Amino acid sequence: MLRPRPPGSPSSSQPSTSDLGAVIRRIEAKNRLRQPQGRAASVEDALGGTVEENDAGRVLVVRRRFHLEHRHGEHPLGSAREIEPMTLGLLVRGDSALRDGPRLLFLDTETTGLAGGTGTYAFLVGVGFFDGDGFEVRQYFMRDLDEEPALLATLDALFRDFDGIVTYNGTGFDLPLLETRFVLARRRWSDDRLHLDLLRTARRLWSTRFCDCRLGTLEHHVLRFAREDDLPGFMIPNAYFEYLRRKRPGALPRVFEHNRHDVLSLAVLTGWVAAAIARAPEGGRHPEELVGLGRLWEAIDQERGVACYRKALDGGLESPVRERVLLRLARREKKLARWEEARTLCEAATRTTRGFDPEAWEEIAKIHEHRRRDFAAARAVVEEALSKARVHLAPERVLGSFEHRLARLHRREQQVARYVSEEA
Repeated sequence: MLRPRPPGSPSSSQPSTSDLGAVIRRIEAKNRLRQPQGRAASVEDALGGTVEENDAGRVLVVRRRFHLEHRHGEHPLGSAREIEPMTLGLLVRGDSALRDGPRLLFLDTETTGLAGGTGTYAFLVGVGFFDGDGFEVRQYFMRDLDEEPALLATLDALFRDFDGIVTYNGTGFDLPLLETRFVLARRRWSDDRLHLDLLRTARRLWSTRFCDCRLGTLEHHVLRFAREDDLPGFMIPNAYFEYLRRKRPGALPRVFEHNRHDVLSLAVLTGWVAAAIARAPEGGRHPEELVGLGRLWEAIDQERGVACYRKALDGGLESPVRERVLLRLARREKKLARWEEARTLCEAATRTTRGFDPEAWEEIAKIHEHRRRDFAAARAVVEEALSKARVHLAPERVLGSFEHRLARLHRREQQVARYVSEEA
């Protein structure tokens, strides 16, 4: 490092030209080590996006268009294009305001954290929709936090063009987060827009079949789609913070690809579910999927729901779901006062090697006692149930309930015996 010459020092102490050249070469060498070779790619170039401007500022937009025949896993994108209003109404719990051919916006966000709240930003919002003969994915990205107003303004205008939004766990995360950002930006958030959260339906169809109902799990098992070099979701906030620090694309292309796959999977899975509902109980579905479809249909068409349950049983539905379905059907038969049919279903539910469910035994005993007036048969059922309950270490309340019922049946049998004796 060169230092200034002190006043009054002899001129011979000044560095020579060769000395200055050596210093300059050392400085240049250090600079070459500090900076990467070549010109760094801009985020716009790395992502293939364009910067768009609105009244609130500028935001980066990345567009990708897919043919309807594009296969995401084993399923074409076009399968989600035409969803019947009745099917959609069933999925969103009977919304009566649906019109023919509702236009849906498939939405997924990438955020700076999973906790939510006012300190969490949705820095990337991916949406997809059907347009003409294709499916378009748009991804709106904040290159810095001060671009949020422009992003929200773009979303505000976009939402008005669609009849409803489809998300995966949007009820618990995406939409509350966006609502918070809208409110903080003093923008109106509409609470009355149609919203289909596909996670609710997924849990009905697959919660007993798969280890979890994450979108990635359903991609693998249902859509048969495998991601390559996917950036795990928990790493995405750090990838964005790293970009903010360095202003280099870094891992952002992988973040965008992850988000794009989420949007495509959401659309294709919606098509899969809608087709399964429309064809139920036919369509070659797994028995546990048929149970979920039965629960969906039961809300508006009990006979169709029952048909799904019975087809699931005929298809080899396994315990413990089998026993729950049998009891569900038995309760329906009771409401229709078809006591023998209800008893037959409850008896089938007791023939299991997995645990002990007191409900089936109690229902059989009640039918014998109150409907058939066969106290001896009811007592035999309770005695057997009590024996099994003890083997399976049932709670004291369950044992106490059966013991109370058994004592009452003994008293009633004695009363009947006395009455018969007196009559004789």
